[in-house]
Amino acid sequence: MKFAFSTLGVPGRPLQEVARLAADSGYQGVELRAHPEEPVHPGIGTTERAEAIREFERAGVEILTVAGYARIASVGEDSPVIKEMESLCRLAKDLGASFVRVFPGGGDLPPAEADAIAARRLGAAAETAADLGVRILLETHDSHRTGADVTRVLGLVGHKHAGALWDVMHTWLGGEAPEATHAALSPFLGYVQVKDVASRDDLTPLPLGRGVLPLAECLAPAAPDGWVCWEYEKRWYPTAPELPGLLTAGREHLLAVIGDRDSGDGSAAAEPSGT
Repeated sequence: MKFAFSTLGVPGRPLQEVARLAADSGYQGVELRAHPEEPVHPGIGTTERAEAIREFERAGVEILTVAGYARIASVGEDSPVIKEMESLCRLAKDLGASFVRVFPGGGDLPPAEADAIAARRLGAAAETAADLGVRILLETHDSHRTGADVTRVLGLVGHKHAGALWDVMHTWLGGEAPEATHAALSPFLGYVQVKDVASRDDLTPLPLGRGVLPLAECLAPAAPDGWVCWEYEKRWYPTAPELPGLLTAGREHLLAVIGDRDSGDGSAAAEPSGT
């Protein structure tokens, strides 16, 4: 299994520092937050894109994902949302990233209406993604929090360049058991995004294994050659401990969880109750 972390945990850090941090902490990849606050976003030019590639190649670290903020079920015209996804896909292609992350963003729309809007837009953008050799992943998030929610959209799209990103916190908050999430998402899954929190009422990020999220159960069915990405939401919780000092222990925790799974003994990896 390969490990990555999201730059949401190290907001605004220079790419050279991020790449070196990943290499020194034993992570094979990085999920780049694509936002104007960050060094990499769709508005940067060819020079900046080439420099980003060089920094990560020097460190021997893969750019796994361009984590965009397109909300594909949002109210409004289709064209701006499709164009946003396509610009993210072009950025991913230029950086050598495999994936683009998008959000549902359906708000209070009736589920069937939100599903139809999201599927129509995602289907259109998936054609561009296919031409560029990248895959758009719809994250379990906000209006489509569970695997069942995301699967409704992806079933309508029916395109291999449109898939799912499993954010384990959101499916947990949605009351969906990990085995049900996996069953729903397995035909579409790009990779798993892990994190840990204290409770449903306190979503401040914690070191992996210190909170209540059922990480062992979520990773139990994960593909041995797949990716797991730690999304530590430091950007939204500035008082949370700094991520760099936690990365090595976080990777070791994930290795322990996966090792217990592979040995057939999940007892040592059981997460605290509270789900």
